[in-house]
Amino acid sequence: MDSILKKEFEFYLKNQDNLVKQYAGRYIVIKDEKVIGDYKTTIEALEESKKKYEEGTFLIQLCVPGRDAYTQTFHSRVSFQ
Repeated sequence: MDSILKKEFEFYLKNQDNLVKQYAGRYIVIKDEKVIGDYKTTIEALEESKKKYEEGTFLIQLCVPGRDAYTQTFHSRVSFQ
């Protein structure tokens, strides 16, 4: 895992309980160990975040309780044809 995104995911894990209280069921965007946005869908989170930040520099995470709910979403500029 990219060290930037690993740092952001570790921030989520460390703060999951508090984040769920505030953003339950939302897709949060984490950059520099801060929540920079919360959205209803992953598409909305990605589209809005990439307007301000370079792809690959932020993490989109579904904010729900429990260990089984951990997800990691990575975006790259690779396209397959």
